[in-house]
Amino acid sequence: MNKKNIITVLLALVAIMGQAQTKTATISGYSPALKDGTVAESSIDNVRVASDTIIGGHFTLTVPVEGLTKSYLFLAGEGCPNHLMTIWLQPGADVKVTGKDCLYPLWKVESPLPEQQTLSRIMEYGHDTLAEFLRLNLANAPWDEERPVYMKYLKHTMDVLPSLPVDAASLEELEGVAMMARNYTKDFPYMEQLKELEASTAARAPKGFEEQLALIHSQVYPPHILQVGEEAIDAELIDMQGQKHHLAEVLGQSDRYVLLDFWSLGCGPCRMAEPEMRSAYEQSQGKLEIIGINQDKLSAWQEDNFSKNIVWKNWNDGKMGKGDIENSYCDMRAIPYYVLITPERRIIWKGAGYGMGWFMGLLSAINGSKQDNTANLSLTIQQVDADASGTTVSFRYYGHKNLWFRIAKGSYLEADGKKYKLTSANGITPDADIYPQVRATETTEGYLSNLCYTDFTLTFEPFDTIPTSFDFKEGDGEGAFVIRN
Repeated sequence: MNKKNIITVLLALVAIMGQAQTKTATISGYSPALKDGTVAESSIDNVRVASDTIIGGHFTLTVPVEGLTKSYLFLAGEGCPNHLMTIWLQPGADVKVTGKDCLYPLWKVESPLPEQQTLSRIMEYGHDTLAEFLRLNLANAPWDEERPVYMKYLKHTMDVLPSLPVDAASLEELEGVAMMARNYTKDFPYMEQLKELEASTAARAPKGFEEQLALIHSQVYPPHILQVGEEAIDAELIDMQGQKHHLAEVLGQSDRYVLLDFWSLGCGPCRMAEPEMRSAYEQSQGKLEIIGINQDKLSAWQEDNFSKNIVWKNWNDGKMGKGDIENSYCDMRAIPYYVLITPERRIIWKGAGYGMGWFMGLLSAINGSKQDNTANLSLTIQQVDADASGTTVSFRYYGHKNLWFRIAKGSYLEADGKKYKLTSANGITPDADIYPQVRATETTEGYLSNLCYTDFTLTFEPFDTIPTSFDFKEGDGEGAFVIRN
């Protein structure tokens, strides 16, 4: 079992420059704790638009803006948390951020903008809880430890919002809470308070925020999200030339699976996954169609070289990850997010994040023997030989050469309600760490050069009678490898 995968929940920064604009605002900052060489970055709509290298604790960013704009400040250096700080800007604004440590999201912000003052009041109210969260972040604590602290911070945000004006800043914070609630609908602990807050905010909001209020409402009361086993539905998207397309153009074609890839330019795992996806796509012999559904601003997406080099269908709905297609297919606001659809238009897999080996394993299953390996795409069955002496199953596991996997001694086959125990293994030792070492592609440089595989066979007790299908189960523990049918 190997559960390691890479995921971006909040859209990250991408190292490209936005379109040149004539109007600017300035963000300057200082802290004596910042190390020389720390990089300060400002991003808008997931695109990095300004950067500076810190010397003597100081940095200055000249940010292109056209009107009231939400930007993000990110400091990349020793002692800085992996967290974005929201800075509201408008042309001509001069914003100063100062602190005594490296926890910059907690620093004092001097700004003439009322929206920044609204945000500062929210931050002050939840200051101690956010500080605790940032320290956990710096300590690389697991999300299970960070999550209750962050939920507590969201509770503080909801507690203070009724006392603040309804403006762009307060609505952005409410939207952030609603997004988290949608991601954790089943166990979000403050759902009733959020519903009351959403209704009261909408009732007192001034005109001009109708679209954002509708989006928040759709997060609090999400429409039906398609699940595994359900039939895929159509959606309208546009390509990089501005031409309209529909998912229905490629859904339901004979022998062709469709993979929806929800991604963003600023998502590191999305970029890491692309080479393996490309390799699988090119080897799929026409059995796999990929539709990339980009989450960025149209101009940034259309002008970026990474976008231009994508070889499969590269589409966008123009709503920056907040449109109907995301509401229909994605269980959470996370990228990359994948949805695999059969030639019969049925959803058979949904996954967030990227695990090396997923797409080569998917390709192996599509091109090989009939099987459902969507529970663990990295593991695939190559061949089955069954006779009176036993059943020998040939497997291939794809993964990073430095990440181990294990196959448990308790593995078994299940057919017609009966279990058939593992009797021997060849090529691996059950319950031992195994590192894939055979190179899976011809690539010798970059992240994809680490993708390797291991072939092995497992032999099980003979079937009483040869079944039409069987399931492989690596024991009954949580996270066990399973291949069905």
